[in-house]
Amino acid sequence: MNQPLITMLGAAMMLAACGSAPEDESPMADMTAEEHAKMLGGGTQGAMDSTGAAVRQVVHLTEAQERALGVVYTTVERHTLTRSIRTVGRVEAAEPRVADVTPKVEGFVERLFVDQTGEAVRRGQRLLSIYSPMLVAAQEELLTARRLVAQLDPGTGEAWRSAQAMLEAARRRLLYWDITEEQIARLEQSGEVTKTLTLVSPVTGIVLDKMVVEGQQVMPGMRLYRVADLSVVWIEGDVFEQDLRFIEVGSQAHIEVSAYPGEHLMGLVSFVHPTVDPASRTNRVRVTAANRDGRLKPGMYATTFFDVALPGVLAVPVAAVVVTGERNLVFVRDTAGMLAPRDVVLGVRAGERVQILEGLTQGETIVASANFLVDAESRLASSGGAMPGMQHGTPATADTQPSEHQHD
Repeated sequence: MNQPLITMLGAAMMLAACGSAPEDESPMADMTAEEHAKMLGGGTQGAMDSTGAAVRQVVHLTEAQERALGVVYTTVERHTLTRSIRTVGRVEAAEPRVADVTPKVEGFVERLFVDQTGEAVRRGQRLLSIYSPMLVAAQEELLTARRLVAQLDPGTGEAWRSAQAMLEAARRRLLYWDITEEQIARLEQSGEVTKTLTLVSPVTGIVLDKMVVEGQQVMPGMRLYRVADLSVVWIEGDVFEQDLRFIEVGSQAHIEVSAYPGEHLMGLVSFVHPTVDPASRTNRVRVTAANRDGRLKPGMYATTFFDVALPGVLAVPVAAVVVTGERNLVFVRDTAGMLAPRDVVLGVRAGERVQILEGLTQGETIVASANFLVDAESRLASSGGAMPGMQHGTPATADTQPSEHQHD
């Protein structure tokens, strides 16, 4: 802010403060020459700091000036600062609880037992049956090896051990193709090869995707179903990088969703992504929440709140800090009533208070309001002036004749 602008602002605010009070009631009327010298004191008038701005001077105000300017003081104390970090995220299925159903052999879909997306399934439930020449051949090998083991006497030695190894190999092959142990046991008990074998769900959950129809040819590795256990879900949102130091894995989070207004859900921070988005300057944070009733559905938007408490930190009212853009100042009052500008380092802001990292000590008295006017006077004093209305001329001597005034 340039000097003429400060002068005009100071004049306007002083006139507003003083109003149309008589001259003998002005806050400057009782100022002595010593007080005026204190107000303009400092000894560095005209000096410039490293930013090119005028060095602020120590200011002294009388009680009348303090009342006129509305100056209020406060004591620097320790407080517990509490702030809430808010972010909007989206409900997603927890990745460790998502499973794909894929065949490991080539074949044809004979029948679908689960034929629609969104259907709830349980672990081990039948999904579809597949006809595959490879599966038929594997069943025949299993039954042949079983008959051979039954025909041989364990006392025959090497021949019986070879037959037993063939039987175990045939069982493993079917197991590796996702044929369950129950199906293999039924096959061995019945002794009959079946045309089709059944694939079952690997988890309990909801069918998120179904990409297969009856009669379709399937190949190894083709995704047929995607099933997700939604009893636990993720809420992922973006937190600004300056708030990341307050987000810790394991801390609680409060969750609200627009679908259920007024309801309050809880979750835990389970992961903080290791990279920051260079475009938005945000970092993704993951919250894990229980969803046993299934009300949180993937795709929903959710608002997440992280409550942060900083106990026992030095804090002052936000209004007590003069923010210039290049530095942060407070005016400290000493025992003689002088108001000295002091640089401070700011920390966390919480509501109407801000943390002080450096520059102040507990118990000091600072200006809590009207800092703009005090700062303007401090800057004007550096040039040897003062706000309009706060100037004091030299007392008239006997040889000095007052100027004549003409009145209409």
